[in-house]
Amino acid sequence: MLVILSPGQGAQSPGMLEPWLDLDGARARMSWFSAVCGIDLVALGTTADAEEIKDTAVTQPLVVALGLLAADELGLLRSDGGAPADTTLSAGHSVGEITAAAVAGTLSPEAAIAFAAVRGREMAAACRLAPTGMSALLGGDEEQVLARLGELGLTPANRNGAGQIVAAGAMDALTALAANPPAKARVLPLSVAGAFHTSYMQPAQDALSVFADGISASDPSRLLLTNSDGTAVETGRGTVRRLVAQLTSPVRFDSCLAAMRDIGVRGIIELPPAGVLAGLVKRELKGVPVVAVKTPDDLDAARDMLTQQSGKTEDEHRPDWRMVVAPVRGTVSLAEVSEGANVGAGTPLGLVTSRREAVHLSAGYDGVLAEWLVVDGDLVDAGDPIARLYPTKTAIPDRGARR
Repeated sequence: MLVILSPGQGAQSPGMLEPWLDLDGARARMSWFSAVCGIDLVALGTTADAEEIKDTAVTQPLVVALGLLAADELGLLRSDGGAPADTTLSAGHSVGEITAAAVAGTLSPEAAIAFAAVRGREMAAACRLAPTGMSALLGGDEEQVLARLGELGLTPANRNGAGQIVAAGAMDALTALAANPPAKARVLPLSVAGAFHTSYMQPAQDALSVFADGISASDPSRLLLTNSDGTAVETGRGTVRRLVAQLTSPVRFDSCLAAMRDIGVRGIIELPPAGVLAGLVKRELKGVPVVAVKTPDDLDAARDMLTQQSGKTEDEHRPDWRMVVAPVRGTVSLAEVSEGANVGAGTPLGLVTSRREAVHLSAGYDGVLAEWLVVDGDLVDAGDPIARLYPTKTAIPDRGARR
């Protein structure tokens, strides 16, 4: 299994688009993306200075656009390009999840750019409502770090693995954290506009939710991991709902890394602006080959990795499991299907009933129902895992009927 990673805001730098515009058709594609989001991404990515480039409202669509440009060069946005969908998975960090959703086939490139633009604009507006920020904590005991953040009313907004937690909240609390950090932890203030992935972003989330209702989304064609808990998202609407909820929820990239380790990934490609996630991966998934696509010169190495992946047999890289997730918030009613039973694509697995609708659950592919993760009557949120399926027609030992 090969991972396509998409970085978030914070990885950008002035002039990062410049070398990419020499590729055939790249300037035209970026001009089209500029028209979609109403921002001159070409100028922003070539001539803008460091102060302009850190503006959340414009940086987010630029980061997504550059990632999509590289993904397109690698053939990952075409159903017949890149590596086969069943041998690759997609994941992103924060705004990078939008790029990941496009690589997974859930969002069109245009929808991804528009979503990123609205997200960035509304988050920038929310940041202006109160003096907030973010600081990275490197090292220290995790329990002690989390306890100190709790004392100060700060949120662990990013849990990145490799001994890195990002705190977010009020500036006076961040100042107190820097003055008295947890034992053996180093505090590094981040150059961001506000407290992303905290309750301070609720106004932005409310606005993005209205926009998201009009987004067309398809079920992922590639395995797509979510920042919320590292599980796979099986539906297009579930993906969009999680992208919206992400604004006020912590990024659990550590959980994504743990899922990659469990799946047994054999290679990772980080799309531009690359480097930050590659560093985390090298510390957490030692020995896994990583290609960080920082400039067009790195595309050949990424293509080589994709070619090697395409040459592997499907069984060598098929994930051990995939999730059936709740499409809406509501109460679960499960079908009478025993754990260990073979299920065909489309097999009814139950209902999730909300105040407005009852949405059917079904298997998205042939497989084996390995485990129910909820019981009848449980209340679930959109995107919560309902069942674990093995994507194979070979039965596993019957573990008894669902209780």
